[in-house]
Amino acid sequence: MKNLTLLFLVLTIATSCTSQSSKSLFNGTNLDGWHVDVPEMDSIPTAINPFIMRDGMLVSLGTPQGHLITDAIYQDFRLEVEYRFAGKPGNCGVLVYASTPRSLYKMFPKSIEVQMMHQNAGDFWCIVQDITTDNMLERRGPKEEWGITEGKKRRIKNLTDDSENPLGEWNKMTIECLKNEVKVWVNGDMVNHGYDATASSGQIAIQAEGSEVEFRRVDLTPITTLTP
Repeated sequence: MKNLTLLFLVLTIATSCTSQSSKSLFNGTNLDGWHVDVPEMDSIPTAINPFIMRDGMLVSLGTPQGHLITDAIYQDFRLEVEYRFAGKPGNCGVLVYASTPRSLYKMFPKSIEVQMMHQNAGDFWCIVQDITTDNMLERRGPKEEWGITEGKKRRIKNLTDDSENPLGEWNKMTIECLKNEVKVWVNGDMVNHGYDATASSGQIAIQAEGSEVEFRRVDLTPITTLTP
């Protein structure tokens, strides 16, 4: 009996420590801990904030286009995101290693984007940062056209075509960032793995890029190793 009590206590402590190491990046009520960068809001008085809380969820309305960016800088983490398109599917994304705002097309912060665009979830887009993957010629195109600024081949295609759930259902995207590596899973499928990234820390950003997307979970956990 004493051994069983001790085992229960150890398991309780382990579970408590695990749960404490993971935290939600939004509180279900407001956007505390984040700031909005939407160029239209600078000069158009009627421009709305495209990022809202609704029914306990974070919602990107899609327009006007811009980004919701964490105030804090992160490194060596697992980000678990549960999302779905609220209406017509389209484009959105999560940016990691984000830094200098409006570095590309006077809107996108310097970063590496993990694409959430319908039927392309898990692509990498290089935004004034770069990353390497296996099979780069096949997945990025001719090497002489690669680049990280306007007009260059910045997209690195994901490894699967059928990992997203049917429209209206929730998708789970897991992004692990450790030093200069980034691994991405969509609904349990490993869809991308990049290394030799030109950044190893930064802010995290969520896009408003044309389509309404609901987020019911954006959880961050510190890590010391990548999941195999």
